[in-house]
Amino acid sequence: MKKLIICSIVLLSFAFAKAQSTKIWTLQECVQYAIENNIDIKQADLNTEVAKLDKKDALGSFLPSLNASASNSWNTGLTQNITTGVLQTQTTRNSSYGITSGVTLFDGWANVYRLQRAKMSVLAREYNSELIEDNTLLNVANSYLNVLFNKENLKRLETQHILTKAQIDRTSQLVEAGSLPRGDLLEIAATYANEEQQIISAINNIVNSRIALAQILNLDDFTNFDVQDPNLTDPNGFVLDKAVTDIYENARSKRFEVKIAEQNTLLAEQDYKIAKAAVLPRLSAFFNYNTRESGQGNFNSFLDPNAPTRQIGIVEGTNQSVVAPNFTSTVGNPDPFFDQLSRNDGISYGLSLSVPIFNGWSVSNNIARSKINVESNKLTEDQTKLTLKRNIYQAYNDAKGSKAAYESASSALEAREQAFEYARERYNVGLMNAFDFNQAQTALTNAQSSLLSNKYDYIFKLKVLELFNGIAPEELKL
Repeated sequence: MKKLIICSIVLLSFAFAKAQSTKIWTLQECVQYAIENNIDIKQADLNTEVAKLDKKDALGSFLPSLNASASNSWNTGLTQNITTGVLQTQTTRNSSYGITSGVTLFDGWANVYRLQRAKMSVLAREYNSELIEDNTLLNVANSYLNVLFNKENLKRLETQHILTKAQIDRTSQLVEAGSLPRGDLLEIAATYANEEQQIISAINNIVNSRIALAQILNLDDFTNFDVQDPNLTDPNGFVLDKAVTDIYENARSKRFEVKIAEQNTLLAEQDYKIAKAAVLPRLSAFFNYNTRESGQGNFNSFLDPNAPTRQIGIVEGTNQSVVAPNFTSTVGNPDPFFDQLSRNDGISYGLSLSVPIFNGWSVSNNIARSKINVESNKLTEDQTKLTLKRNIYQAYNDAKGSKAAYESASSALEAREQAFEYARERYNVGLMNAFDFNQAQTALTNAQSSLLSNKYDYIFKLKVLELFNGIAPEELKL
């Protein structure tokens, strides 16, 4: 027992010392920090940024394309000299350059539908981000309440522990005076040791609940983190004064799960329009500019056209040959580079019309598939609204039930406190044995624990109902 006492004192001292350098967080501070740092919320925001890039892609489909190309190649072998027309073994070089532009003039309004869809997709991602934020902040509130519950539970156990210690001292006096048997002292001492174990467990629960809350906030420092202890003696249940039908109407117009379902239906309808656009002709315009240049020689002669030229040549009809290591022409140089580009350039432009006639039923199948998807999303939207209505009615009934349980637990605790005082008076004068007194004390402890659990359960269910009623998560208060 002494070891347990020492361990408990050390843990409590450590917790007190940590509290001196620990930042105390309010619920509002936790909520705001989670909005800015929670990983799930950050990931949802990134998904929204991706949707915005998709919107830029859709806008870009209305703009003309512009691309440039260039190529240069060398070929070695028996070819015709471009200057003399004689077949010679030589190295020739060819280059070409071009600019191409094109624009879609009509594609069955598919581009317009895609742009509209991209805008809807951005909105859907924003709704999803808001929903994730709401759910995350509700988890923050729940975790915050869990820390408060564990701290208040520790205070309850410590208070009870003090009373048990006083009872041990009183019982020791009565045992020494011969008024009570020694077995009564041992019974209370066992209760005292059990309370020490509960205190140690309660301290661990506080630490673990702080870590859980810090992880939701994405905090690295778990040790220097604690929450403010507000006065929660009388939970405010004003939201229960509203009719459940009014709460549902507020939720249906504001809750993001409904907005997401509605937006998904609109997206499916846009996909249906895009699929139907594929049966219409496609008209596009194009413009091309091309030029080319060629010459005899290796890469060095391309870089320096004025360099001395020599070549291996086999003149047709003779056995005469001339050897030169750099394979450049000795017969004559081609026209200058830029002169060839100017002489050989040309443009092409026009319109291109594509009319879909038969593509293995792929177009008609896509239309049918898109239409089915529209109906499926409408059903999902209806189911989402039904689920929301069920959840609100259940949350409302749960909150009312929690209120009744809290009030009942409060009345039960009051009765148990009176019963315990009566039992203690009888025990102190020797009219009750230690076992019966311990039973009365256990009943009081259970009543205190029940009230504490019911209070925090009631508070959390009120917060859930307040969110359904339309309160912003960042405005949640305890």
